[in-house]
Amino acid sequence: MVGLAYDLLANPQGAVRSTFEKAVASSGLDFNPASLDGKDWGALDLFRQFLSVQTHLSQVPILNGETIKWVQPNTLVRFRGMIQDMLGNEFYVGAFKDGDVWRTNKFMDVSHFPMPMASTSSPHMRVWERRLLYCVPVPGRNSWTEPSSESLVNRCVDCSSQQREKRRRMDDEPVDHMDMLVSDEGFQGSPSTKKMKEDGHPSMSSQTTEPINEGICSHMSMVPSIDSDSLPCLVKIYDSPESDLKLNDVFEFIGVLTFDAEVSMDKDDQDELSIGFSEDVLVHLPSNKVPRLHCLIHRKLTVPDFLHSSPIMEPKPHVVKEIREALLRHLTAVLGDDSVAAHFMLLHLLSRVHTRVENIAVGKLSLNLTGFSKESVSLFGHRLSLAVKDLLPVTHCIPLTVEYLNAASLAPIKDYETNRLITGVLQLAEGSHLIVDETQLKAGTLNSVGVDNTRLLKNLMELQKLLIISEGKSNILPADIVIPFQPTSVDSSEVVAAEALEAWRWYLATVKSLPHSIESEMQKVVENDLVEARQSDRSIGSQDFNRWLTMGRLMSVSFGENCLSLEHWQMVKELERLRRERLK
Repeated sequence: MVGLAYDLLANPQGAVRSTFEKAVASSGLDFNPASLDGKDWGALDLFRQFLSVQTHLSQVPILNGETIKWVQPNTLVRFRGMIQDMLGNEFYVGAFKDGDVWRTNKFMDVSHFPMPMASTSSPHMRVWERRLLYCVPVPGRNSWTEPSSESLVNRCVDCSSQQREKRRRMDDEPVDHMDMLVSDEGFQGSPSTKKMKEDGHPSMSSQTTEPINEGICSHMSMVPSIDSDSLPCLVKIYDSPESDLKLNDVFEFIGVLTFDAEVSMDKDDQDELSIGFSEDVLVHLPSNKVPRLHCLIHRKLTVPDFLHSSPIMEPKPHVVKEIREALLRHLTAVLGDDSVAAHFMLLHLLSRVHTRVENIAVGKLSLNLTGFSKESVSLFGHRLSLAVKDLLPVTHCIPLTVEYLNAASLAPIKDYETNRLITGVLQLAEGSHLIVDETQLKAGTLNSVGVDNTRLLKNLMELQKLLIISEGKSNILPADIVIPFQPTSVDSSEVVAAEALEAWRWYLATVKSLPHSIESEMQKVVENDLVEARQSDRSIGSQDFNRWLTMGRLMSVSFGENCLSLEHWQMVKELERLRRERLK
């Protein structure tokens, strides 16, 4: 990366323009602008190579409600978030001929060069499209997964200082709007962009965007009402298959940040274009509240990606066993020295849905801890909730009451008038952990909303893993495992060292993904035990067998083992015996 005429961090659009000009020049007089439709001309490889170096990647600021006050517009940023809504496609002028020179507007909102008047069918202009994704910080993401605000701000300030020095040496370039009105007569000098709804019907949008100068802006007043933990982002995706990005997936997007510190909209234009998709994007997503990110590179994130300070090691059995024993002691202390409940809690935390067969989620192990009272839940329930938050990156807790069921919006709902998805409490990222507290639930009457929410929670139980805390067995949420909670101590649990927490987080994120199998000899032992159990108790059915097999797999991986051993199978049988004794 020696000798570049541009800075990939401070001036990524310069890199895009430079690679575009080289691609055009290499084609000579035979250049056909249509050859670049929906394609990359080398810009993305440049950024991939640059960002493959960890020291370079670490210099890219992470965009959130704090750093948005400091980062410079038109610079390279990272945004980590969940895709909460997919807003369809946006058409824009991707390339145009400026005199004898071809220019590109890719990865930007406004053109850096004057735009000519031209027809939509003109050979001197190419109309391309990009996808619009409304992304939000991952719901329920716990604070320990985030870098400290101080370090982020310091990094942004340092980066901004360097960029100011560089930009003082840059001449101002003329700026013109690239968002042009698409009509039968051609592109007019109107700050509008043709957009398409998800159903494929085009509609119009009018976004009054003042030219953005690459100099220093007053960022402190840009987002006066944004919560530091809830900054959304409108991500613009280029040349990527639709199958790569799905609703509720969590991604890291790296691209060019654009925003307007002050957005003004002419009322007449707003009234004229105030229906459908355009009103949604322009009125409800103003760029001073929802920054735009023109995505260059994106990657899907998994749980290990949030463990920024956890140790990197191989999950060898002897290492895993030591961490397992320490974590089990911690869970036992949190649960008032109830070791049986702690063992089931460990298996529950390690469970995950690894496949689905005919609407059956294979691998999940939902848990219902019963025997809680209003008094005990304030102690042990609170402890348990904090412990889970300290161990898992994304957690939620729902205090279930009749009033909550009758009023809450749990499921996302599509608003077809605005073509927007109205989010719900349970629009969560994959791998989220949900605790439902039923100890406040009293007898009452459910309205239509409450009935729908109850049905939704029951369906969720069949597809995901949940932890239910209740006085008696939950009638609303039938769990895979029901075990009465029997604490013998009320002493507060010990203070946990940061190193131990990091090791436990790594353990839970790593061993649950280990491959697992049952060898033929052990398979015969399991089959014989299942037949024997069925003969002694006719109430045992296929659901019990599936649960035991899941517990066997989880017990094995909890020790870092890939195959079920006789010892671990015996441990599963003993746990099940102790649980059934409590249920008598």
